[in-house]
Amino acid sequence: MNVTIVDYNSGNISSVINSFKEVAKDKVNIEVTSNLETIRSSDKVVLPGQGSFKSCIDGLNSIDGLIDILNEFALESKKPILGICVGLQMFADIGYEEIETKGLRWIPGKVSKIDNKGGKFKLPHIGWNEINIVKESKFFKDIKNRSHMYFVHSYKFTPDDKSVITATTDYSSNIVCAVEKENIFGTQFHPEKSDKIGLKIIDNFINL
Repeated sequence: MNVTIVDYNSGNISSVINSFKEVAKDKVNIEVTSNLETIRSSDKVVLPGQGSFKSCIDGLNSIDGLIDILNEFALESKKPILGICVGLQMFADIGYEEIETKGLRWIPGKVSKIDNKGGKFKLPHIGWNEINIVKESKFFKDIKNRSHMYFVHSYKFTPDDKSVITATTDYSSNIVCAVEKENIFGTQFHPEKSDKIGLKIIDNFINL
């Protein structure tokens, strides 16, 4: 099996690479590339994202044909794809970080700033937070509800269709932290920074 981590200059993705390689061992081939043919022929794709919504969308647009290949992979071939942090947020129609920016439009919804209740809640939201698994998913196989995951974000994804939500976390409000729509999976938290539980989630994605 080939799993490709998309490298589009979205910040330091070494922890994503290292954790996938640790889980995969010799059973799965992990590639890190922006090569379009490699992505197209992969069995699964991981879309990491660090920085702002706009900078990540700009990063995808800077590689000619990359968004077309990702659309083909996710929407036509319907092969499993995992978005992490801003990688998940880019599934939305639109994001409001920096300036209004169009997303990939895979899961209708918007990305907006977390309401910090007049400074009561620190932004960015950094650290371990409990997740509430609201829908059964192979993605969360053998993960206990109320497990703690590692977060770093100031913006949140609000999908129009609540049925795609698989987990939420409570920080200022009830924030969507995992989604699933057919073959499209996303986490607002960082599984690669969430210790053994995070590695189990990566293992679940590889084994889908």
